[in-house]
Amino acid sequence: MSKLFDEIEEVYIETNGVKLHTVLIGSGKPIILLHGFPDFWYGWKDIILGLKDKYRLIVPDMRGYNLSDKPEGIENYTLEILIDDIKGLSEALKLGKFCLAGHDWGGPIAWGVAGKYPELLEKLIIINGPHPTIMRNLIAKDKDQRKASSYIFEFIKPNSANLLMDNDFKVLKAIMSMNIETLKGLFGGLETVQNISELSKRENVLSEFDMEKYVEAWSQPGAVNAGLDYYRASVKDTFTTGGWDGSINVPTLVMHGMKDIALTPKILNGLEDYVKNLKIVKIENATHWVMIDAPEKVNSSIKEFIGE
Repeated sequence: MSKLFDEIEEVYIETNGVKLHTVLIGSGKPIILLHGFPDFWYGWKDIILGLKDKYRLIVPDMRGYNLSDKPEGIENYTLEILIDDIKGLSEALKLGKFCLAGHDWGGPIAWGVAGKYPELLEKLIIINGPHPTIMRNLIAKDKDQRKASSYIFEFIKPNSANLLMDNDFKVLKAIMSMNIETLKGLFGGLETVQNISELSKRENVLSEFDMEKYVEAWSQPGAVNAGLDYYRASVKDTFTTGGWDGSINVPTLVMHGMKDIALTPKILNGLEDYVKNLKIVKIENATHWVMIDAPEKVNSSIKEFIGE
């Protein structure tokens, strides 16, 4: 995987009052790839390798993560601000119309960009990332999703960064590798996943090199706490963004790993009520980390959806 670092261009893009460390690679139709928590640009590595010969890929570290700026204060991590980061990123790079993909936290942000600024997007791709309105309603009304989301109450505590950083990032490593024994005390959604023991038998797991890169990213001063501020801000504004009713008028591909312990398949229910042009791909044997578990399926689905 070290070969990837020889091919990428790394730049710092000024947008919306911050500088975002951004990886650029490939040529062709532009696609911005947005990661989630506790990820950084490198989480897209297998997707980058699969798409770089066909598309121009723009892969930022989101604000607060890895080498990007980390402004202090929960008010700097609202969905509204995160959406405008991506609008500014596209304008700084003069992309014109582009495709946008988001995983985990990158999902709500991508949904929001498509909702607020549909004129910017050609197509939208969501990978295990909840539509903000559906997620808000599920947490309020559905016991399974509420239980699966119970970890958020640990994440929003004032000193939660210490919990995640203790013992050489033991919990963060467990989240990325799906170490069920370590996660049992944190994730209430484990019981909602069928054949939970199979999660430990994943064929594709992070290598030692991969994990070293994650530790480097998590070790950046303030990075873990800033990532947690996404959750703290979302609890205060409940995934809202002014002036958007949740409707999506951009052609949308939604991929979902069906063994996700944090986002139940119920987040797919009712999407057709908000998205006019929708395609759903269910990936049965993938966890939340679909790009690790099923990169070939992700890449082929994106190529088919976007085209030349």
